[in-house]
Amino acid sequence: MDEILYEVDGRVGIITLNRPEVANAQNSTLLDALDAAWSRAAADEDVKVILLKANGKHFSAGHDLKDRWPAPKEITLEWIYSAETRRYLEYTLRWRNVPKPTIAAVQGKCIAGGLMLCWPCDLIVAAENAEFSDPVVHMGIGGVEYHGHTWELGPRKAKEILFTGRAVTAEEAEKVGMVNKVVPLDQLGTEALELAHQIATMPSFGLRQAKRAVNQSLDVQGFYAAIQSVFDIHETGHGNALSVSGYPILTQLDAMKERIKGQ
Repeated sequence: MDEILYEVDGRVGIITLNRPEVANAQNSTLLDALDAAWSRAAADEDVKVILLKANGKHFSAGHDLKDRWPAPKEITLEWIYSAETRRYLEYTLRWRNVPKPTIAAVQGKCIAGGLMLCWPCDLIVAAENAEFSDPVVHMGIGGVEYHGHTWELGPRKAKEILFTGRAVTAEEAEKVGMVNKVVPLDQLGTEALELAHQIATMPSFGLRQAKRAVNQSLDVQGFYAAIQSVFDIHETGHGNALSVSGYPILTQLDAMKERIKGQ
């Protein structure tokens, strides 16, 4: 079964995460296929708007911790830095800067690496049951690789969710401006697609310039530099874990998973 599905509906390119059996956890195969789908939609002159959605109960449980890693004795910070630079930092920034409007439709859990899929999108439509969290401080890491937290939530709310690991509800996310619209779960797909089609009626060049204006304004304020510098802070977490335990994270995974389930 393809882990990423791609289709075009009118002038809307639709990318679908398709690992519902593991809550759309992201392995390297999925991320490479996802990047290819983004590139395909960006290059298609008939596509004016890109919609990212997910099959199953949950948008994404984040990075698949069962993904292929070297044997513990072979894991080095250099290997981790190289792999994460490509699939986390470079991919997410490329998706963020696609010169077309993009929309994420989010339901259920959106955990850690899941944020790295929806935050690069221009708009987020969330189902009423959507929950957004980044519990990786439990792993001895200061947050996921793409630090959108401060920009999406504001500094104090960003610190709160990182320090506590708690989830932000769809309603709360809408109040702070991280989410554009909250809709009933059974209307998520329809509402997100209708919004995409509405935007697709606008002139392509005008949409491109409007997106560039907003993104450039954020970059002038320091967004681009901050994303890159905080990525390096993230990598120091892996380095510390390697020095302490010989493994790139410090955590009791079972305890963290139980906490996430209970939220």
